[in-house]
Amino acid sequence: MKSVFSFRMTAILVLVLIFSACSNDHKKQGTLFQTSTINALLQGDYDGTMTFGQLKKHGNFGLGTVNTLNGEMVGLDGKFYQVRTDGKAYLISDTMKTPFAEVTFFKPDTTVSLDDSIGSFEQLQSYLDKLLPTPNIFYAFRITGRFDDIETRSVPQQHKPYPPLTDVVKNQATFEFHNVEGTMVGFRCPDFVKGINVPGYHVHFITSDRKAGGHMLACKFHKANIEIEYLTRFKMDLPRTASFYNLDLNQEKAKDLEKVEKK
Repeated sequence: MKSVFSFRMTAILVLVLIFSACSNDHKKQGTLFQTSTINALLQGDYDGTMTFGQLKKHGNFGLGTVNTLNGEMVGLDGKFYQVRTDGKAYLISDTMKTPFAEVTFFKPDTTVSLDDSIGSFEQLQSYLDKLLPTPNIFYAFRITGRFDDIETRSVPQQHKPYPPLTDVVKNQATFEFHNVEGTMVGFRCPDFVKGINVPGYHVHFITSDRKAGGHMLACKFHKANIEIEYLTRFKMDLPRTASFYNLDLNQEKAKDLEKVEKK
């Protein structure tokens, strides 16, 4: 009788472990995780509610910003970097917080060796669009190589009362890189996420030595390695704060978003 009971308990334990492993894999692969919304950030909700230690549980690759909008965030290979207005990238500690970020556990579904001339960020987007099977899902992409020209920006730390993001970018710092090795970290979101995330492409950049980078504004290159992951699951964590609860997130912010995302 004891042996039968022991066998049953062992079998149950094995099934639990298998289900747990499958469940964890389901959470990690093909899932875009996001904290807060882009419209909340546009309206000046810059107080971080999630630590980077917590964020790491949802992804090892991504982009966003840091508490009080203190610079641009780049996540690559499980490490998160803060690019401040001095243009330098600083390693982010697990205790620091973010008011907006999007991450995934990056595992590419397709890889392409680009050997064409890309003369602008707009041309890069058109090239990538041709590689995608549908505009109706999310994508993460990593582009590595030596780039002829890259232009990035970062924004200064803000203090209460926080101004809207359109006012903040008027004082952004911009940086130019020439003949530089590095990595573009980006996402492409479908149009139906308007107000929640950035429809279309959102890209940050970091140099191969992880010492500089920022939010990408422009690029020019002719050779690179492109890795793309198809993301068919989307998960959000919304702030439980009075500031977020009191925002009017029904406002149309497409024009404001265009001002802060583009050069």
